[in-house]
Amino acid sequence: MKELRPIVEDTFVFTEEKHLTVMKTSLFFADDGYTVYDCKGELVFRVDSYGPDAREKDEIVLMDAQGKCLLTVRRKRPSLHHRWEGFIGERTEGQKPIFNVRRSSIIGRSSMTVEVFKDSGDEYQIEGCFGNRHCTIFNAAKEPMAEIKRKVDASTNVVLGKDVFSLIIKPGFDGAFAMGLVLVLDQTNGDSFEDEGNEMDPTAGD
Repeated sequence: MKELRPIVEDTFVFTEEKHLTVMKTSLFFADDGYTVYDCKGELVFRVDSYGPDAREKDEIVLMDAQGKCLLTVRRKRPSLHHRWEGFIGERTEGQKPIFNVRRSSIIGRSSMTVEVFKDSGDEYQIEGCFGNRHCTIFNAAKEPMAEIKRKVDASTNVVLGKDVFSLIIKPGFDGAFAMGLVLVLDQTNGDSFEDEGNEMDPTAGD
């Protein structure tokens, strides 16, 4: 595996495998979203502007624990491939994206393709079923860079609900970038559960 460069923020490029717990908060109130914790219970990321009363549903801002805007993901319209774009920090008018995410095919079930414009121009594939909280981000060499899995309570050995899941970041991969992709997956695939063997949920064109 070649040495990776940060895509969003070098602070979140870890030298060892990092296990994060992602908690999706209730969508019944404004300013709900995500909180993400490490294995010590310390807050790593948060998303506040997310919910039914959000000012802009097609634009979501990822922040660090202190509230610094790390990344904005924004739906690109019109787009048959459900294309989303990522911008460093809080997006401003005229700012160029650093990556985009699109469904690999508009027909049936398909993986997601991630194209990075910054520096290396790398490409990634997201395969699996986000609705089941079971998918993997692969690089061009088909090496896993990050995984999304169901969360198991260590004390009871019980699988937790879909609103709490694990995000496993491989060494050298940008955790903020990975979390940005989680936000896109949540928007493009929703919360529908599929049979375990199925892949991404099909959706209609924009």
